[in-house]
Amino acid sequence: MAQKDVGNKIPIYKLKKTDEVMKYYDEWGEGNKYDQDMVDWNYTGPKETAEVLIKYEKNKDAKIYDAGCGTGLVGVELKKHGYSNFYGADLSQKLLDLVPKGLYQKLDKVDLNKPIEEEDNFFDAVMCVGTFTFGHVKPPALDEFIRITKNKGLICFTINEGIHEEYGFDKKIDQLKKDNKWKEVEFFKSDYIASKDVNAWLGLYEVIK
Repeated sequence: MAQKDVGNKIPIYKLKKTDEVMKYYDEWGEGNKYDQDMVDWNYTGPKETAEVLIKYEKNKDAKIYDAGCGTGLVGVELKKHGYSNFYGADLSQKLLDLVPKGLYQKLDKVDLNKPIEEEDNFFDAVMCVGTFTFGHVKPPALDEFIRITKNKGLICFTINEGIHEEYGFDKKIDQLKKDNKWKEVEFFKSDYIASKDVNAWLGLYEVIK
């Protein structure tokens, strides 16, 4: 099946190298253009994933790691439902600087393609929305998410449909199931950025330790 021509709709999808992606995000963050674009594009990823997570994570004090938090859109959505114990990580300091003050317990500049400097079994849940996409974070990050999540904790993420197979996320997800590292709770095609005809897989998995 031919891939949709997403590169022309969303230019960042053309970028393959981390430093190119970083430069793009830093410029995107100027004047808060990033957040405005998300509104204009009807980017539903944060809202959809937050709604999926809260169906299963009922503890409003749950420690939630927002991997690739950007400007804090996931935190904003979760806060609407009464959650507040968020820890954010992103590669772009420009986007982190745009996160609403006081929304997260802490914010760290992190490359999620490298080991995460967080304790084992520390978080009740990990959210990763809009980060598994072209030129961004690769499948091995899922191992780190599992490591920092408690037994029976939840990992909720989106994967841009264009890289699901190309980057090997499909195989990684299956391998983690076979290795009994997690079990599938939900996995379905989400609207994601419907206005640009860009879809993503949305997954929720329970960690097994």
